[in-house]
Amino acid sequence: MRYYSTKGKAGGVSFAAAALTGLAPDGGLFVPETIPPYPPAVAASLGTMDFHDIAVETIKPYVQGEIPDPVLEDMVQEAYPFAAPLIPVGDRLVLELFHGPTAAFKDFGARFMARVFGYLRRGEDRSLHILVATSGDTGGAVADGFYGIEGISVIVLYPKGRVSPLQERQIAGLGGNITALAVEGSFDDCQRMVKTAFQDQGLQQRRTLASANSINITRLIPQAVYYAAAAGKAFTGKPDLPGGCSPWDPAGRPLALDSPHGGRCKPGQPITFCVPSGNFGNLTAGLYAMKMGAPIGGFIAATNVNKTVPEYLAQGLYTPQPSQATISSAMDVGAPSNFERMSGQWTLEELRRLIQGVWVTDEDTRTTIREVHDTQGYFLDPHTAVAWQGADRIRASTPIPGSLGILSTAHPAKFAEIVEPLAGPVPTPASLKQVMERKPVARIIPAERAALLEVLS
Repeated sequence: MRYYSTKGKAGGVSFAAAALTGLAPDGGLFVPETIPPYPPAVAASLGTMDFHDIAVETIKPYVQGEIPDPVLEDMVQEAYPFAAPLIPVGDRLVLELFHGPTAAFKDFGARFMARVFGYLRRGEDRSLHILVATSGDTGGAVADGFYGIEGISVIVLYPKGRVSPLQERQIAGLGGNITALAVEGSFDDCQRMVKTAFQDQGLQQRRTLASANSINITRLIPQAVYYAAAAGKAFTGKPDLPGGCSPWDPAGRPLALDSPHGGRCKPGQPITFCVPSGNFGNLTAGLYAMKMGAPIGGFIAATNVNKTVPEYLAQGLYTPQPSQATISSAMDVGAPSNFERMSGQWTLEELRRLIQGVWVTDEDTRTTIREVHDTQGYFLDPHTAVAWQGADRIRASTPIPGSLGILSTAHPAKFAEIVEPLAGPVPTPASLKQVMERKPVARIIPAERAALLEVLS
């Protein structure tokens, strides 16, 4: 498999080069030369296969010839000692992606990436410096995934005052080989600073740099796995029972236990996923899973008021805007970088057939958190609430054939300061209780390229 820049100016490179470089020399993002289909036997068995086996079959063609199959199998087993249950809640299915150590979907990409980097750089003497821009969950997942790995240092940039207190502790509470930079600006500023660092030829000669954002293809590919696994379960009519971290109100009855099916699954029909979207790496991974052959009927891209992509789908014009702060802070992205992959691999007409766009205000997000708790006894974090409400809006005007799936990208306990005034105390996973004991230590810097270069000098 060769990888090419979305800008079309760089020649094809290997998976290892794309992974360790992160950003193409011409400033574009690496994309695979083709999106390989599942073998027919695999495509027909997604609903009954073990998650780890689906992960191996999904990732294998993208790393063929560079990571031996036995090594890949070990990576997958080590990266994912946790599940991604698809559970019925109300009249839909919720894909819970927060059962990993940092209670967010970013664990799926970051933990696999850490193992890939460790393997590809075996025997190297020169240290690797990983730069990460985060609006919340990415930084914590990358910090956790790479913490303590010899020969690799991680620098995380996050917008000062725009992440939750718990997220800040995950990013800035580890120390060691993890450096946290609180940027006096927005996530878009953080992302811009990282991109300009990669384009600095002098810096590249002095430091070996890599990216762990979803601009890195190594983060994006493993995220296709949970789409394929969940789509297979919905297609065969076999959702999961709630997992150990499923956020049901202890005072309420988990309605999913009354009927595992309950009309939410429509066997034999593809599922439509509603994806809370910010930088659009998650949705791009879903497009990859769909093209590989997972039984997915389409997507709903639900954003907060940072609605650049929904407006593009409606009007046909891509107009990035300065990001606006919301309570769904991880989605506060006005210039989503993965739009470059989406528009480079699919035409506007194709994207309109595959994706419906919708955006949700903070007021409606709060209302949704309260109503879902009151009616279902289930807690939503603000990002999942955007997806829940977005799906309701689309479904009010357009019938959705097959099952409706909601991606739940973070545990609500990560946003307790927002959720608890609306829905009451949220049960907290043990992993997050440990995080709250950390003291965040971050260096505050202005949103300027020179400030980052000073840290890297």
